[in-house]
Amino acid sequence: MRFELFIATRYLRAKRRQAFIGIITAISIIGVAAGVASLVVAMAITNGFRQDLQQRLLGSTSHISLQRIADDGIQNWPALMDRLSKQPHVVAAAPAIFEQVLISRGPRAHGAILKGMIPKYERRVGDLLTTVKQGSAGELEDAAPAPPQSTPSEPGNAATQSNSNSKAADKSVRSTPADSTQSPDSLAAVAQRVAAMPPIVLGKDMADNLGATVGSTVMVVSPQGELTPLGMVPKYTRFHVVGIFSSGFFDYDSGWAFVRLSDSQKLFGLGDQISVIEFKVDDIYQAAPISRQLEDAAGKGFMATNWQEQNKALFHALRLERLVTFITIGLIVFVAALNILISLIMMVMEKTKDIAVLMSMGTRRAQVRNLFIAQGVLIGAIGTAIGLALGYAISYVGGHYHVLTLSPEVYSIDYVPFAPRAVDGVWVALFAVLISFVATLYPSWSAARILPAEALRYE
Repeated sequence: MRFELFIATRYLRAKRRQAFIGIITAISIIGVAAGVASLVVAMAITNGFRQDLQQRLLGSTSHISLQRIADDGIQNWPALMDRLSKQPHVVAAAPAIFEQVLISRGPRAHGAILKGMIPKYERRVGDLLTTVKQGSAGELEDAAPAPPQSTPSEPGNAATQSNSNSKAADKSVRSTPADSTQSPDSLAAVAQRVAAMPPIVLGKDMADNLGATVGSTVMVVSPQGELTPLGMVPKYTRFHVVGIFSSGFFDYDSGWAFVRLSDSQKLFGLGDQISVIEFKVDDIYQAAPISRQLEDAAGKGFMATNWQEQNKALFHALRLERLVTFITIGLIVFVAALNILISLIMMVMEKTKDIAVLMSMGTRRAQVRNLFIAQGVLIGAIGTAIGLALGYAISYVGGHYHVLTLSPEVYSIDYVPFAPRAVDGVWVALFAVLISFVATLYPSWSAARILPAEALRYE
């Protein structure tokens, strides 16, 4: 052990004539430990929110979305989707239609984003359909047999087949009261009409607001009205609820609904067009260059956006919050460093005679200076070690047992996520030790300026 470190550790362990110095030293260690633990926990929380939000976003939406610049719909989309699916780094592709609608049930109404999709493709680019907790999303599949003259075998014919199925269902609804021998108001007739309605899957919070359950009937009103002799009339379709999903993300659970692609095309009068082609890629952090490749491959008139661009403001706010949190809570370490400064100054005053004796015996000024630097850094290192252990223990307990709950209506999740990272601990430890080192500069410089003759004159 070096001479300076040996003396520094002896000074820390030795009993002092002035107990006040020992109390300040203990407070300094506790202050550094509290600041380091607070920083570790704060970094774990902010990182947990970012990771949880990113995971939910990527699980609920696609990595890249391709649409027309003029927003006039994508025609001949099966061929285009098949061609772009073969591009490098593309894992899966899915057609979709997004439109704002009003969903109502009785006197209750709720604005929503209606997504028309084909389930077998949708499951490849997103996970929302796998979060159906009540009912099933299986009825969104176009399971009805095709007409004898049509043999659709390609994904592009799914929408045509679905349109024919929807028309057959509507015809069945219109013909049931006339052809059936039972009363149109009977329970069997009502159940038959409801079963013939197109299916819809609602988010949990939206279903709760509407008072809808599996088997309920809701009316979906499109803002794109249709022109009649009486003027512009809102266009609507009645759907029966076949499933309720719960993703844990409040924005989706309270504002999204899923229907078949063919039913959304019919509701919005799009024919065989779609609004978006969604893509899943093999590297989410390379989504920006991959989106530009897809945009070039699609040709003129198309634009592609990726998940980073769509949520740029959100992730920028999280990074800013992380920086502000680090600076704010880092002030605790700064206050602890002031305690280190005070304790070392008082230590120099108490050990003036000892310092003079050491210097008279041949100890160099640099060694005296290093002695008090080592003592201050030891105080900071001990506090940092305690703080790291305490901070990671709190983060583990909080993340493993979800001890802190949140309101999902406000925060989109129902608990505080903790995601501690080793790199954060390294940066926090370096910051704490650096602040402790800076606090030792003046006391150590002051100790090195002591003149042995002056200090021992009256001894």
